[in-house]
Amino acid sequence: MKITDVAIDRPVLAWMIMYALIIFGTVSLGRLGVSYMPDIDFPVLSIRVAWDGAAPEVMETELVERIEQRVIIVEGLKEIRSSMSQGSANINLEFEIDRNIDVALQEVQTALSQIRMPTGVDPPTIRKSNPDEDPIMWIGMGSDKRSLTEIFKLADLIVVDALQLVPGVGEVFTGGRAERNLRIELDNDKLKKLQLTAQDVREAVRLEHAEGPAGYLENEKQQITLRTTAEAPSAREMGEIRISRRGGQPIYRADIRLKDVATIEDGLSDHQRITRINGREGLSIGIRKQSGANTVAVGEALYREIERIQTQLPEDVRLAVAFDGTVFVREAVDETLFTLLLAAILTIIVCMFFLGNYRATINVLLAIPTSIVGTFTIVYFMGFTLNLFTLLALSLAVGLVVDDTIMILENIMRHYSMGKDRLTAAREGANEIAFAAVATSVAVIAIFLPVAFMQGVIGKFFFQFGITITGAVALSLVEAVTLNPMRASRLLGRSERIPRVFVILMGWVTKGSELYGRLLRRALHHRFKVLGGAGIFFLLSLILFKIIPVEFTPPQDQSTFGIRLQTAPDSSLEATSERIKNWENFLSGRPEIKSYILIIGGFGGGEPDRAFMFVTLHPQDKRKLDQMEIMALCREQLRKMEGLSGAVFDFSSRGLQARRSFPVEFSLRGNDRQVLEQVGRAIIARMNAEPFFEDADMDLRSASNEIHIEPDRKEALLRGVSMENIVTTLGIGLGGLREGRFTQDGRRYDIRLRLIPEQRRDANDVQAMQVRNSFGELVDLSDVTRLKEIPAAKELTRLDRRRSVQIQSSLKEGASQAGAIERSREIAQELLPDGYEYYPGGGAQGFTEAFDSLYFAMWLGIMIAYMVLAAQFNSFVHPFTVLLALPFSISGALLALWMTGQSLNMYSMIGMILLTGLSKKNSILLVEFANQLREKEGKSPVEAMIDSGMVRFRPIIMTSLSSIAAAIPAALAFGPGAESRIPMAIAVIGGMVFSTALTFFVVPCAYCLLTRLEKRG
Repeated sequence: MKITDVAIDRPVLAWMIMYALIIFGTVSLGRLGVSYMPDIDFPVLSIRVAWDGAAPEVMETELVERIEQRVIIVEGLKEIRSSMSQGSANINLEFEIDRNIDVALQEVQTALSQIRMPTGVDPPTIRKSNPDEDPIMWIGMGSDKRSLTEIFKLADLIVVDALQLVPGVGEVFTGGRAERNLRIELDNDKLKKLQLTAQDVREAVRLEHAEGPAGYLENEKQQITLRTTAEAPSAREMGEIRISRRGGQPIYRADIRLKDVATIEDGLSDHQRITRINGREGLSIGIRKQSGANTVAVGEALYREIERIQTQLPEDVRLAVAFDGTVFVREAVDETLFTLLLAAILTIIVCMFFLGNYRATINVLLAIPTSIVGTFTIVYFMGFTLNLFTLLALSLAVGLVVDDTIMILENIMRHYSMGKDRLTAAREGANEIAFAAVATSVAVIAIFLPVAFMQGVIGKFFFQFGITITGAVALSLVEAVTLNPMRASRLLGRSERIPRVFVILMGWVTKGSELYGRLLRRALHHRFKVLGGAGIFFLLSLILFKIIPVEFTPPQDQSTFGIRLQTAPDSSLEATSERIKNWENFLSGRPEIKSYILIIGGFGGGEPDRAFMFVTLHPQDKRKLDQMEIMALCREQLRKMEGLSGAVFDFSSRGLQARRSFPVEFSLRGNDRQVLEQVGRAIIARMNAEPFFEDADMDLRSASNEIHIEPDRKEALLRGVSMENIVTTLGIGLGGLREGRFTQDGRRYDIRLRLIPEQRRDANDVQAMQVRNSFGELVDLSDVTRLKEIPAAKELTRLDRRRSVQIQSSLKEGASQAGAIERSREIAQELLPDGYEYYPGGGAQGFTEAFDSLYFAMWLGIMIAYMVLAAQFNSFVHPFTVLLALPFSISGALLALWMTGQSLNMYSMIGMILLTGLSKKNSILLVEFANQLREKEGKSPVEAMIDSGMVRFRPIIMTSLSSIAAAIPAALAFGPGAESRIPMAIAVIGGMVFSTALTFFVVPCAYCLLTRLEKRG
């Protein structure tokens, strides 16, 4: 090849190319972001709308239905999922993966602007929802001396803003919806004594607490701005505001102040959540990182900032990291980088044993940093991060990048051993095998071309994997045909003393080559028997597809897991808190548990019967039980807890889907909520009796009692009471009404009116209030209303504008996710009545889409490989001969997975896809050299293949063992993230062992038979 001759003739140019690849790669590595999963913008929007006190049915009919009707017309919408609870609703919009989320956000905002919201509804808030935007860290803040209100003020004024300024931090938020408020809590008894109503107090605040611009004064010399400062500057001053009107009429000679009928407090919004960190009540602060930011660097910067902030806080206030997701990312990335280094070392050792030449081994050694480090430049300019997929690609690429170098260098050394000088051996040896090197590399690259056609989220991840490994292979090819021959022409020498162990090993290789020649000659006389036996072996191996468990991702010991807890549907926040204390005592007594953060009431508040926990374990080397065993203990203990149920799950698939999900997840859709609940419970009962499922549950919360306040229209008419007055009075006293804003510490906060807690505890308190009629008289609500207690839903869910219930489940240990998903579908379809539908979603849908994409990529890759090989060999026949190695690589991978107890998952499928490229290399070496011998020396197909096999025996063994050696560290991996590397590496090792062994005999037999078809082809 001319490029090889140029590199040999101009060695300085070649050295400079090598140095440039290493230098620019090193610079790029220093600038790469670090994250566990690739930074993918999931096209998901979350709309949140709040209406204080509104029942779920009201939220559904008045808000959610209208919002869904507007946004459904937005282009590219894939799914609408809505949930409604007391006073709030969430509408999640998932778009097609290729949809520009920023454009979709603008279109959704436009659609929402066309909706006229009812009075009292907060403007809807829209945000992009991304798994990568899950909090990377939760910080606990507490004190033994101060109230939660004081803690919140310190967090609001000091902590949150300081953390927000840390480089790479995207958002800092306090847990739940707690906000600083000026609370005006009315005493109904005092109002009655003074013949006042809640509306009179509201009117006083509106009239007497105001501020705004008043224009400006202007003369020949200056201009002075005017500002009316009629707002109360403090809670004490607010209490001095006079109530001067009753029912809109002036109160003469009366000095009634706000403090006479209410308690005024600079506090927080309604207490809807409780946060405890390791058993101590406090405040939780969540931190999200910016997309593409270095997760590890952000975590380290946050720790430094927390230490600095601690010095500014009072001594009794403590800041502590309760949950840190960056630890696993850092440790997993470090472990993968160590695996990468170890793979390179083992590969070099293999080359050293086979080449028996220190200088030749140095040549191979230099190929690894040139290709691997140079690939970081491609990763950087493609906008990728240093994540699981790019690192897996690089660790697998170590065996690939030395293959071409080994192939060409071994041939150069063969020519050198014939007595040729270094320059001649380098030139002729490289040119003789250059075509095979190009063919093998292009064949590997062709395998990853279908990645561009993969659909869904998994396609985005595989795109980074494919580009990274393709870049490494492409650079290794350039290195192999240019830098490698140049270095050989300068480094090879004859005076080098060869250690005895290498002499012995090379003798074994020579004897092995001779033995192989004899066995191959015999096999070629029994071609049909060899091919038939190999075919039977392949067909029998396919049975393992039914035996090996199939799952999306294997469970990983990340030293963190989540627990979802639930008490009785009508439990109050305090009752739920007390019930969970026994559970906390259990966790605190486990030596494996380092810390936990407990959030009662839901992340957004309003779910007093629910709680969520983030549990952090001690590092793996400091505990006796692994994470799965600890989770099993937690499940067992939960079953013993009276009045408490829940689910325990890990975060293994976090970041792989548009939202957090379970391995088995599906929805039932229909119109009647009660039917959905009944069928859902029947399905859960069936699932819990099956050997597949663990913690099966549904998101529909059981109905609880709800008090309906029904106006007596006749009595109200007779007494001159309007429906609006009734609704407004109840909204102020029981629901809590915001009236104006309040300035404190340089910030603006809401003013909220509501009855004191003691007067809003039971049904009697509802009718104890008074309302003013059209004549200015006070009327007891008990005279114009009736109370009715009926069952009602605490939460409603909708999917694609239909009522739905979502059922999810974890898997029992050893259960196949594919089998569990199929069984859950069968159970659901057996029990669903007419008019109701089964809809896969979450983990089940992600599993199906991922494996469909992987199988598609594999088959399309094989087709493209055939076309590339056909073009290279200028033959329709020989590509088929080369591709015969593929089935046996799959058989070997399946056998290895079965023997080691691994599952067929996304990572083992990556290994199989890679095998379709690796296994072809050996076939290409045999077929390409046999064609040369037939063309140049006129040998028969049988003799050409025998000679080709004996000559190519050593490079085939070397390249195969180098690929196996590169995968061994990953197969023996331990520590964080090992569960994702092990199945992939085992698949590669098993596939290479079997495909190499069978390629030596199956491909030559097929070649000799198929050469008869060459003329027809």
